[in-house]
Order: sequence, then C-alpha cells, then structure tokens
Amino acid sequence: MSNNVRQRKIILDLAVTLDGLIEGKNGEIDWCIMDSEMGFIDFLHQIDTILYGRKSYDLWGQFTPTIEDSDADKEIWELVHSKEKYVFSRTQKEAGNKAIFINDHIQEEVNKLKNKPGKDIWLYGGASLITTFINLGLVDEFRLSVHPVILGEGRALFIDIKQRLNLKLVDTRTFSSGVVQLIYQLNRN
Repeated sequence: MSNNVRQRKIILDLAVTLDGLIEGKNGEIDWCIMDSEMGFIDFLHQIDTILYGRKSYDLWGQFTPTIEDSDADKEIWELVHSKEKYVFSRTQKEAGNKAIFINDHIQEEVNKLKNKPGKDIWLYGGASLITTFINLGLVDEFRLSVHPVILGEGRALFIDIKQRLNLKLVDTRTFSSGVVQLIYQLNRN
C-alpha cells in the first residue's frame, strides 16, 4: 500500500438514549429522531460499506420503505442499499448476492477491508458485533447521537468491554430536536 493512501475508517454511527440504550426492552426504536438537520444523508455519502451483525441485517439489511414513507426516508434507504454490505455471523454462510458473509477471522477480514481503496466504513451493529469490534480495537470513530429520552431498560450500547478506551472529542453538534451528536476518535497513543 502506498504511504499517501489513507486507510479507511470504521465509524460506529448510532442513536443512543440518554441512559445509554440502543433499543427498548421489546426492541423498540420509536424514540429515534430522524431529521434532515442531522446530516444523515451526508454521512451516507461519506461511506461505501456497511457492516452488520446477522440479526441487524435480518431486520434492516434489506428493509424497504413503504409507499407512505417520506421522500427523505426513501432517499436514505436507496443510499443504504447502494452500499457494499458485510454480515458477521457464526452460523449463516450466505444470503443470496446482497451481502458478503464473514464467519471467522474477523480482525484479519476487517483489516483487509480497511486497506482496500474506498470511502469509510459504517459499523451498523448490533450490540454484540459492536462489542467484538471494540474489543479487537477496530473502531476508529464513535458518532453517537444522544436522544432526549430515558427508557429505563433495554439493550445497552456498551457491554462486556474488556479494556478502557481513551477517546478524543473531535466535534459536537446540537439539533433543535434535542439530539446531541458527539464525535470521538480513538486515541491510539
């Protein structure tokens, strides 16, 4: 690899509640606010690859908006589906030609992806895949959009993290909806 080629970043971009949950106790995400002010379409133009756990892929990897959904939602999903998709699963080997499945050697496979030319890579989730990536030191940037809601119970974002991570705050953005976006980079020093 040439020294002047930038390595692609793995970006964890996720909505989270004030109490650190990524979904409610019944899997609900109805608290998640999406508005154009947050620049999600800009983020989708920054990436060309999405990484899913199998359960997240089953739920959202091939989601199709309904006719009643807004034009903005349809544009978002069209952009999402234009990306290369990788699914991490211990059991499932493939699901047609819509995604590439990775079953083992996660660190090696992800480092190959990071060294390929292209845009940055979105680590979509779920929680156990996020934990695996964090514990392997594969997440370069954390973009957390903290929503103005406390659920009290549900699935926590950070579980079973094996070591302390020192992060550097690189940007904050506040939105009229009450969402605060925090962008941290992993401090590798």
